Amino acid sequence: MLDKLINFPKRPNLLSPATMAYIGDSVFELFIRNLLLERKIVKPNDLHKEAIKYVNATSQSNLLKHLKGDLSDEELSIVRRGRNIKTGVPQNADPVDYQYSTAFEALIGYLYLAGKEDRLIELFTKIKEMI
Repeated sequence: MLDKLINFPKRPNLLSPATMAYIGDSVFELFIRNLLLERKIVKPNDLHKEAIKYVNATSQSNLLKHLKGDLSDEELSIVRRGRNIKTGVPQNADPVDYQYSTAFEALIGYLYLAGKEDRLIELFTKIKEMI
């Protein structure tokens, strides 16, 4: 569906993991915002307060740890690449959580850019059950 509107890269696995994580961050935040609307949270301030409970390094790191057993070898490879990015860690974040949250975002970004909507929906369904 989105491929009619967006020109996805032909070989997203060749993108840098930082680029995948950049896109994955946006895709995951949009998923969370929609989930909160689904749960009848509609005031912008309340939406923001709830969203930051899930869109942060610790939460995303924990989600990845729970999903790891369900990932394919290809997905685990993307996770490893994302985890190994050398970035500055915000002062309020644990460095290990930050690495894993970046890996989580890289995975989400890769699935989105590769047009693997069914797999993304499958993982988002599992995440919905977790949170």
